Amino acid sequence: MSTAILPFSAGCPPTASGGRVTTVFLPKEHGSWSLALEPLALGLLITPSWAGGALGGALLAGFFARRPLKAALHATDSARRNVARWTLAMFSLLGGIGLAEAVVLAPWIALWPLLPAALFGGIFLYCEAQGESRAAGAEVAGSAACGCMPAVLATLAGWTAPAALALASLALARSVPAVLTVRSFLRLRKGGAPRRGWALFAAGLAALALGALALAGRVPWLAAGLGGMLLLRSLWLLGARCPAWPARVVGMFEAAAGLLYVGALVAAYHA
Repeated sequence: MSTAILPFSAGCPPTASGGRVTTVFLPKEHGSWSLALEPLALGLLITPSWAGGALGGALLAGFFARRPLKAALHATDSARRNVARWTLAMFSLLGGIGLAEAVVLAPWIALWPLLPAALFGGIFLYCEAQGESRAAGAEVAGSAACGCMPAVLATLAGWTAPAALALASLALARSVPAVLTVRSFLRLRKGGAPRRGWALFAAGLAALALGALALAGRVPWLAAGLGGMLLLRSLWLLGARCPAWPARVVGMFEAAAGLLYVGALVAAYHA
């Protein structure tokens, strides 16, 4: 994007190429918006709390800080690097304030689900530092880190560990198979080997896990039905009669599917 909405970007000096630094430091990967925001929405709408809201703000700041961090370290244009550092400082401050508020508003032990999220997040950041942020392992790790977020939002709201993990399972069952399915679909459309196996295995495992959780009474039965629908989605996109969609269209389709998934689960939990 090229629209300057950061308050300090409008007054930046021209870049070395003669242009003005007007880049908004937003993630360029459209899929990352869904993968990051869907779990947050799921957790906050099902298990609302003041502490969870504060942590949600901190997590959003961390999400938006990723691209400024990369630009601050690697940008060759001094003006762009300066804007990136100011932006990173702003998001870091906001993230720190949100995390501190969450600790004040709830027992710090309730933050224990951040440990697995930090592990997956560390794997993603390592891959990104190596220039491999688009690799399958990196994208799966990133989606898994985001998928853990509903668990910590639930524990901050006073939910038990089993209930919180079940809620996180709903996010993971949506995000990880989606990443593998879309990657395989795009590879198929480009004429490469689609590598359907892992995507279909993940979607099938997610559907079975949601069915088992519903049978155990941990999640609504609607979740099992949604897991089956997502499995059918993967079978369709990776099948012989898959649609001839470009990347933008399949991204919009997945975003719509994510909105319906989250909305249906929120309604089921509150019914």
